[in-house]
Amino acid sequence: MTESGTRRAGRPRKAVLTRERITANALELVSDSGYEHLTMQRLAKSLGVSPSALYNHVDSKHDLMQWIQELVMTDIDTTIFDTEPLTEALVQWATSYRDVFARHIPLIPIIAVLPVSDSPRTLSMYERVAEALKDYGLAENEIIPSIVALESFIFGSAMDTAAPHDIFDTTNHKDLTPHFTQAVAAQRKTQLNTSDDSFQRGLSAMIAGLLSTGSAS
Repeated sequence: MTESGTRRAGRPRKAVLTRERITANALELVSDSGYEHLTMQRLAKSLGVSPSALYNHVDSKHDLMQWIQELVMTDIDTTIFDTEPLTEALVQWATSYRDVFARHIPLIPIIAVLPVSDSPRTLSMYERVAEALKDYGLAENEIIPSIVALESFIFGSAMDTAAPHDIFDTTNHKDLTPHFTQAVAAQRKTQLNTSDDSFQRGLSAMIAGLLSTGSAS
């Protein structure tokens, strides 16, 4: 008791768990070490609680990945579909999508095959892209294949951002690869970021091809 007769406020003995805090810690663990190293025990330790306390908030690792999916999808911009022509909107959306997963590359193999049924934000993103493609004039049976094609390219390009600078080095086999070696040298002279330039080049070609069957915007 203090001199005034009131009890001095102290720190809570147990860490307060919220969905937001659990998800943020789980995302950090996956991004640092990969999905295979994310365990409920390790996550509980990072949160300063027991595994049993953690299970009071999340039922399984699968549910946890759904939470992570929801969190990372909040950073993907779909508002540009309200203000930009479709081609430009798709470029900005895809670039935003790639940038998000370039920061969380270990998530790609999991998120790419994770069902979206319990991820409202992911479904909202797909809905906005599908609506824009339909409004443009793309046939309904072409919308999902187009989204999947773009998404596959986005995920691959996000992983490419982590490729080593010398990935195309041909020093030991120049005699076997004269054309490729010259192409690599020519690219280096441009001083462009290979990953970024390749992404934008490929994205523009993909969008032009996918929209070629739709009506003019």
